[in-house]
Amino acid sequence: MREAVGDRATIVAGVGAAGTRHTVEIAQEARKAGADAVLVVTPCCGRPPQDAGEARFRTVADACGLPVMLYDIPGRTGTRVEPATLLRLAGHPGIVAVKGCAGDLLGTQKVPAGSESAVCAGRDEHRLALIAAGAAGCVSTVANAVPRQVRAVSEAFDAGDTARAARLQQRAIECIELTRCSGLPGTVTVKVLLGALGLQAGPSVRRCGRPARRRTPVCRPRTSG
Repeated sequence: MREAVGDRATIVAGVGAAGTRHTVEIAQEARKAGADAVLVVTPCCGRPPQDAGEARFRTVADACGLPVMLYDIPGRTGTRVEPATLLRLAGHPGIVAVKGCAGDLLGTQKVPAGSESAVCAGRDEHRLALIAAGAAGCVSTVANAVPRQVRAVSEAFDAGDTARAARLQQRAIECIELTRCSGLPGTVTVKVLLGALGLQAGPSVRRCGRPARRRTPVCRPRTSG
């Protein structure tokens, strides 16, 4: 991937695995392959207590040699990274950001309020609300299909035109809903959208999953105010 994008993009590699040792190994391989940072999630199914999860994140950050973005997505892993834990981890020099997918607007806002760690909305429907509350941006699923539209929301807000930012966010609702229309993860449906746009995104499903079958219109929201 580094060879393909050169210095035109920042590569954040997802390296979450069930075991901490395996996660460290994947993170080190990502560094050798040219990644700029790594995204580390809590282990699925194991559901560690907060102190064990915190120790895991610190171990990876100490060993991988790259900036770490924490991934808080309890709907997939079964374990929340509590705001108090995120605030403690924000003091680690190698942990620089959080992708917040917990759906807890109040709890997520506590991190930028109490630390220098960058919080990024991980759910597209919360993008503008969290940016307004101090988040640094959004790690977006929908942006894979309509990057200019997603970027326009942040640019309008940063320019002080909050009314336009709100209008653009509202126009994104259709796209957000399309990524969930089949009851499948957005990582599956967004590949179908990309294919409809004529862009190659690889197979839309792994062996253990099922493809998105529902036919939906291609999402092409406007970026004008």
